[in-house]
Amino acid sequence: MDEICLTIDGREIRAPPGTTILEAARMEGIYVPALCHHPDLKPIGSCKLCIVSIEGWSTYPTSCTTPVEDGMVVQTITDELQEMRKHTLEMLISLTNHPAGCLFCERNEECSDLRECMRKFPITVGCKYCPKNEECELQRAVSYVGLTHVRYPIAYRNMPVLREPFFDRDYNLCILCGRCVRICQDVRGEGVLKSNPDFHRMHWIGPESLQESDCKFCGACVDACPTGALYARFERWQRPEQTSVTTCPYCGVGCQMEVGTLDNRIVRVRGERGDTPNNGQLCVKGRFGLEFVGSPERLQYPLIRKNGQLVPASWEEALSLIVERLSDNKGDSFAFLSSAKCSNEENYLAQKFARLVMNTNNVDHCARLCHASTVSALAQAFGSGAMTNSIEELRGAGCIFIIGSNTSEQHPVIALQIKEAKKRGAKIIVANPRWIDLCKIADIWLRQVPGTDVPLVLEMCRTVQEEGLIDRAFVAERTEGYEAFQRSLQEMGEVHLVTGVPNDKIREAARMYAKCGPSSIIYSMGITQHTHGVDNILALASLAMMTGNLGKPSCGINPLRGQNNVQGSCDMGALPNLLPGYQAVINPDLRHKFEDLWGCSLPDKPGLTVVEMMNAALEGRIKAMFIMGENPCLSDPDIQHVVQALEALDFLVVQDIFLTETAALADVVLPASSSLEKDGTFTNTERRVQRIRKAVNPPGLARPDWSILAELGCRMGYAGQFAYSDPSAVMEEASRVTPIYGGISYDRLDDGGLRWPCPTREHPGTVFLHKGQFTRGKGLFIPVTYRPSAELPDLEYPFILTTGRILCHYHTGTMTRRVADLNVLRGEELVEINPADGSALGIQDGELVEVASRRGRVRARARTTERSPPGVVFMTFHFSETPTNLLTNPALDPVAKIPELKVCAVKLSRVEGA
Repeated sequence: MDEICLTIDGREIRAPPGTTILEAARMEGIYVPALCHHPDLKPIGSCKLCIVSIEGWSTYPTSCTTPVEDGMVVQTITDELQEMRKHTLEMLISLTNHPAGCLFCERNEECSDLRECMRKFPITVGCKYCPKNEECELQRAVSYVGLTHVRYPIAYRNMPVLREPFFDRDYNLCILCGRCVRICQDVRGEGVLKSNPDFHRMHWIGPESLQESDCKFCGACVDACPTGALYARFERWQRPEQTSVTTCPYCGVGCQMEVGTLDNRIVRVRGERGDTPNNGQLCVKGRFGLEFVGSPERLQYPLIRKNGQLVPASWEEALSLIVERLSDNKGDSFAFLSSAKCSNEENYLAQKFARLVMNTNNVDHCARLCHASTVSALAQAFGSGAMTNSIEELRGAGCIFIIGSNTSEQHPVIALQIKEAKKRGAKIIVANPRWIDLCKIADIWLRQVPGTDVPLVLEMCRTVQEEGLIDRAFVAERTEGYEAFQRSLQEMGEVHLVTGVPNDKIREAARMYAKCGPSSIIYSMGITQHTHGVDNILALASLAMMTGNLGKPSCGINPLRGQNNVQGSCDMGALPNLLPGYQAVINPDLRHKFEDLWGCSLPDKPGLTVVEMMNAALEGRIKAMFIMGENPCLSDPDIQHVVQALEALDFLVVQDIFLTETAALADVVLPASSSLEKDGTFTNTERRVQRIRKAVNPPGLARPDWSILAELGCRMGYAGQFAYSDPSAVMEEASRVTPIYGGISYDRLDDGGLRWPCPTREHPGTVFLHKGQFTRGKGLFIPVTYRPSAELPDLEYPFILTTGRILCHYHTGTMTRRVADLNVLRGEELVEINPADGSALGIQDGELVEVASRRGRVRARARTTERSPPGVVFMTFHFSETPTNLLTNPALDPVAKIPELKVCAVKLSRVEGA
């Protein structure tokens, strides 16, 4: 049966099987009170307010737990039901001592917007003082059933309001619905919140301090609270005048969010439900981290360097100077550094500007530092360098192998899918030198030495081969090169001596991955940012092909992109060797397509990567550079070298939303709009193209990046090729020359977006890749051998430094460091070292430590933790005060030209007297 037909309050309603009566009613806009119910939670029917009358039934069931049946006749409102609900609400209010002044007031219509109570109720109980007034579910339920008073005594409990980062906890308003506790446990998988009922007298929800607990401050509990017991401070007493649905500006998950605004300020943020990557969930940065948009430190007007100082200028003066100076530096003496923080349209224009206006393929962006090895390796093996499957498929996997990804911190909403898969019975394998949150639910944790991923994965491949766990039909019909790869496995030595992981544990993981399918591989920069990053991923590709875990749901190889539009900026051709859609610049047929559209010949040799750009600048070969939305003075390896390179330029333009460390070196600084201040699209890690929509106006004279590039193109003599009325026109052009985006247009993105390849207007998009056939035809096994990292510990530098991100900050901190409460969670760099190493060096937790490599030295406080194994030090690159990338190694992967950011040799010393 496709649909069930029933009648609710005289209306004929159709609903899918398994729908509850409450869900069916709400789909039709019929209100039924329910204080324990939440769409993300399994219904429990504890509040008893959603009772209904069903024809032929002698009882009044809770509609949230009763599934619809064909022919069912339901009444949601009768005199008898309302009377029972009144008694239930009366008991609930009296038992929880919820203040009644905000619930029963005949004069609340007379109160002003200044929160003046006409009945002079105390501040603690008056409705105008409640942050959830007029949005409170208890208030609505009381009004709906017609309850006018409570017969039992109510005593205000006067409990202290607990102030946390981002939100307050006022348990004087708590009605013990349990939604916050359940959503923390059942949806987020944290279990931090605990109910303390205290016989309904002094009930509250523990712990007393969330900051001292394992709370991730995702805000799910706040969003689930039906009253004002939990409320975000920036939303308090403010109601949005309009709401825009847009894409989160942080990691590559692409969470959809509802952003409410009032007087050009963001006053409401919620996760968008439905066919979205996040289905209503957000992380701490998405939920509470948009404060940077209104920061007083935003760039509001152009700056020009005069007499060594950056001084305000008009747009006319700034653009005229840029046109003059860039006109003198066309060709390969110019380089453009584009941005994964910018939209698809802006990245398309960046590469078009470089190639058409400046006549060079010297265009790159930060993907070079994170997933260039992904694009290179997967393109070789499969023909496409993208995530093969979708985020939502993870919950259906039988086994998930997570390697080089601290998913809970870097991609928290994807981690929810992994936790859901575990609840459904999936096996979890984690390979990571450091203890991560997902180790708590892992069936196997492989703690390899940093930089030894290739032998680890190849040993898993060898086990699959030796124990006959190969999907022989898949290998025979859909792949090539297996014989050579098989022979290479026999040449491996004793892997445990290199990886530090016992062979039997690696083999156990291999059996689990091969036998418990469909098996999905998840990885991130923990295995890409190496001089052997391409080899790491080729080994994973071979493991997936051997076991047939490609081209079907809930399996595949799934690289998680670090920034909001890393995928899209690669798709749009912000790469030195590839035009939009991964079309090689050296292919004349592909290049001619762009030349015909743009009406000009284009350079035919690949340009320089970002690291090569810096080398060329220092050598005097690059004389002018345009940097849009990137901060290489903190993000790139060996940043002392980067600073020297940028200072050596004749002319530097930086376009950003803040005066970053890189912008401070520029000759011209252009103020750009954030993603909350413009329209466009991002493409998330699962290849889903989604809209970004303007929610507020940019500050001062700031402009969208696409608008600035378009005007520059026009001013430099290409008015016909850069005359865009809006970003949708840019996407329309990009889709004409980018086959995988051929069917993408703004009017098709309003309902959940589209995953590429989407070649035509009629195409529905592609949920998972390589069904029936790989993009390159047959999947290719490529033998790889272990090559040690470029720099290993020695007597002088005995520790391995590995770098990464933490949950509450993002990239170089340009945005998150300007959010006050994110800095409360973590306000400084910490050097994470194993307690045994700390003890050996005489370093105690919290002491100031100097970390030195062959390239530089920094200081930060020590955090002794078992998360880091002995001999391994962990730091982030979020804090400009402690620029960790002074230490890191610029050595490159020979294929992808990605630098070695995950392994470098350092020494530690305690700073005396600090």
